[in-house]
Amino acid sequence: MRRHTGVVAAERTVPDLIADVAELLLADLDAIGAEMDASELALAPMLGADAALAAEVSASNRANAERILTGLARRDGTHPPLEVPPEALDVVRTIVRRGVDLDVIFQAYRRGQNIAWEHWMAAAARVVPPGPQLVEVLQRSSRFLFEYVDQVIARVIAEAQHEREEVLGGALARRIEMVRLILDGAPIDRRRASERLDYDLDRRHTALVVWTEAGRAGPGSGRRDGEAAHGALESAVGLLAHAAGAHRPLIFPAATSTLWAWLGSRTDPDPTTLPLALGAAISSAHPRVRVAVGPTRAGITGFRTSHTAALDVQQLVAGQSRSERLAFHRDFEVTALAARDRTLAAGFVASTLGPLAADTDTAERLRETLRVFLDEAENAPRAAERLHTHRNTVLQRVARATELLGRRPGERRLALELALELAHRLGSGVLTRP
Repeated sequence: MRRHTGVVAAERTVPDLIADVAELLLADLDAIGAEMDASELALAPMLGADAALAAEVSASNRANAERILTGLARRDGTHPPLEVPPEALDVVRTIVRRGVDLDVIFQAYRRGQNIAWEHWMAAAARVVPPGPQLVEVLQRSSRFLFEYVDQVIARVIAEAQHEREEVLGGALARRIEMVRLILDGAPIDRRRASERLDYDLDRRHTALVVWTEAGRAGPGSGRRDGEAAHGALESAVGLLAHAAGAHRPLIFPAATSTLWAWLGSRTDPDPTTLPLALGAAISSAHPRVRVAVGPTRAGITGFRTSHTAALDVQQLVAGQSRSERLAFHRDFEVTALAARDRTLAAGFVASTLGPLAADTDTAERLRETLRVFLDEAENAPRAAERLHTHRNTVLQRVARATELLGRRPGERRLALELALELAHRLGSGVLTRP
């Protein structure tokens, strides 16, 4: 990135200086976006209610910030025609379907605008010396920034109103409202709710959170691709329901690339055959579709608790490329409890595993070998069979892991097994960068 002294800056045009500032901030886009995310979630915690909504808020912030900075980085002094990022339209549709007040959208944009402007002023002061040019740089850039935000707010509010009229105007609106009431724990008549949902709440329920990795089920952007994503997700739910023997699943559009679903059954599914059946079914779905599966629970309370558990699982595995496409709550229950505070969990892993907590391929091999070895009651042949390696290789890796730990695995065994499980399930989210 170019740095300019006061003399050189004075010889440069204002559009060039504005472009220099924009390029400086584009290099720091992730940090700016993260600060916008945190500020907006502090203002309206419901925007981070689950992984799907938080991801859409974050994607919208980054898309808007990038669009603004890219426009300001043009050195000919012109600005491209305003085009609202599709990510901004995606999140507003989701917010409407979640029943969030539209004023939250307005306030969130103003929060983001203020943060962007603070970063812009600081960067401008680094690039342009005090004087008339700095004043003109700030005037021109502020005019563009504020006009952009005003127009985007107007567009997304119009989209929100359209979505409310189009999607929430009839039977779907009543179903969505009923699901919200159930999940909020509101006192409702179970029979009436079942009729409105066309789904028997007296059954036993297995909740699913179904989403596409990388935001979409296919290339492109906009409403058409959002519909394509939902088509892939609904197809996946159909495959899973058929595999589980659930005749008519209940499906709730939770976000542009996320569905919530419930599979109803008269009895508890077999804990051995259900994972196998669902695993076979998901292999036939779109390759980007991933699923978090809650435990099977009874009645209207079970409808709610199974869903909450599935959301916890999604929160843990979303964005992790190494995680399974199908994640069951029973496999993540301990991790979910121990990782409520991710910062504390990372500290626990680091202090318990020491050098084994490094985010490297070598440390991962040693951790996984030790985890399986302990899980198999320190039986090397059984561990070797699970790891598809030789017994002597297992023993060598366990010996090396023990050396790095500085103690035998039997010491503080519970803490060690928990730390290994957290590292296995959460990966780089709790590991130490080398």
